[in-house]
Amino acid sequence: MPTPRCLRIWLLVLAAGWMPFGTGLCRASAPAETASPEAELASILERVRATHDVPALAAAVIVGGDVKAAAAVGVRKRGDATAVTVDDRFHLGSCTKAMTATLVQVLVERKQLRWDMTLAEALPDLASRMHPAYRKVTLLQCAAHRSGMPGANETWPTGMDFLGVHRLPGSPRAQRLAYATKILAQEPAVEPGTTFLYSNAGYAVLGAACEEATDTPWEDLMRTHLFRPLKMDRAGFGAMGSPGAVDQPWQHKVLGGKPTPLEPGPLIDNPPAIGPAGTVHAPIRDWAAFVEAHLDGARGRPTPLAVTDWKRLHTPPFGGTYALGWGTPERGWAGGTALTHAGSNGMNYAVVWLAPTRDFAVVVCTNTGADAAPKACDDVAAATIRRFLDRKETP
Repeated sequence: MPTPRCLRIWLLVLAAGWMPFGTGLCRASAPAETASPEAELASILERVRATHDVPALAAAVIVGGDVKAAAAVGVRKRGDATAVTVDDRFHLGSCTKAMTATLVQVLVERKQLRWDMTLAEALPDLASRMHPAYRKVTLLQCAAHRSGMPGANETWPTGMDFLGVHRLPGSPRAQRLAYATKILAQEPAVEPGTTFLYSNAGYAVLGAACEEATDTPWEDLMRTHLFRPLKMDRAGFGAMGSPGAVDQPWQHKVLGGKPTPLEPGPLIDNPPAIGPAGTVHAPIRDWAAFVEAHLDGARGRPTPLAVTDWKRLHTPPFGGTYALGWGTPERGWAGGTALTHAGSNGMNYAVVWLAPTRDFAVVVCTNTGADAAPKACDDVAAATIRRFLDRKETP
């Protein structure tokens, strides 16, 4: 039986709406501390990183229009102890395509381009040298992979290879125009407008069209219309880091059956000519800022970008499940249509998932192109969905 003093404490506890803990009425223990969202995300990343033996993983989770957590684990270079940080830059590969499509939408809303503009209109100096089938191809068809241009396994123009495209003379803009000239002179891989064929070439040509319309390099347009408004101050292009230093994550590739770190340099990425298809790198929070803008736009919230027609970017214009830089599969956990893309230059891997209906997104990167990379990133995405979406009310 409780003593009168304990009974008075009990009544005060009930009046305050508290719940006593412990085995005695007069002994209450404090509730256990809850790990921070960043610590929970880092724990997920480290578990998955160790399971799949990738050098590093980084991720960010967006809930309700804000970055709920961002973290990075692992090392910048296999065999070197330098740890990655959440501010390190990771390569986004083909996730760049959503950025290029967004840039085109900005220029459309500025009336500098039109989605129904033909390639003959957009690149008039090339019109006479284009294969006739390409002259009526539209920018919309390029962005939706309906242009008929070669697929991703045939990105290089006939008679050229990776190194040959890298060695095209001049600035990145000049290289892009030379690349577009060669690709558009070839016979289409499939009849334009009839078939979905995922094409890096189509996005390189989109970049050239942006440059022609504005007389400005694609890289500068990206900085002006996307990176600066979104405060993506550390986003850039090509391989991350400085030659001879471990100041950013090194890229890794399996060579001779062994995961091998590759020193940063101009040849350790896709050629600048196809930059609009896949050369952006960024810290995980910077990439999350871009994804958050798309999530906000899909939900009708204001964004820093000069885009009003977000539905255009998120809706497949010719049927199927590919919009403009986004896949649009149906997922139960997303409450309907999700937006997604994956990217790799063969030395990195990145994946993004958005669930506009549930106001949620996750982005994940790793600095290796090994076979384990897609599985590692997918496992992180699945774990964060379970933790931060399905249990998002957990304190």
